[in-house]
Amino acid sequence: MKKYTITALLANKSGVLTRLSGLFARRGFNIDSISACATEDANFSRVTIVFTGDEYTLSQITKQLDKLIDVKKITLADEKDSVLRELLLVKVSAPAEKRSELIEIKEVYKAKIVDLSPKTAILELTGEPNKLDGFIQVIEPYGILEMARTGVTALSRGEKCLNDLVDYNESI
Repeated sequence: MKKYTITALLANKSGVLTRLSGLFARRGFNIDSISACATEDANFSRVTIVFTGDEYTLSQITKQLDKLIDVKKITLADEKDSVLRELLLVKVSAPAEKRSELIEIKEVYKAKIVDLSPKTAILELTGEPNKLDGFIQVIEPYGILEMARTGVTALSRGEKCLNDLVDYNESI
């Protein structure tokens, strides 16, 4: 089993994301992460989906996505040819006697303290998913009270653009 990251351009219409995620649910495929946003063109939304599976699962998912009329382009985000980022907010127990240790850890990972109270701290970290996973493991002993992750967002490196592959004259 391997993690795959797919990016897709979708028509920016109501219900499209529901149909896309429903496709995964109907087929029994689990989504590890999903991130959706508007693009530079108001007609399109960009979705990044991370899932775990084998080559067959990848093939089935891309074929099924390709059948959805509102999906304009699908591409597999290769870690070597793409920039993958995720945002983490984590609230940890931060009594006075542990703060200097947390500050050292924060510096190593280049995290930010975005909120501080007498007993807690909220840390923010942006980076590749494995960096966030490592950070979580290191701060876990301090007591994670709450945590939220955005999901992976991906763009191809260099001049290649997903929207260059779309015929803008297509009906949307």
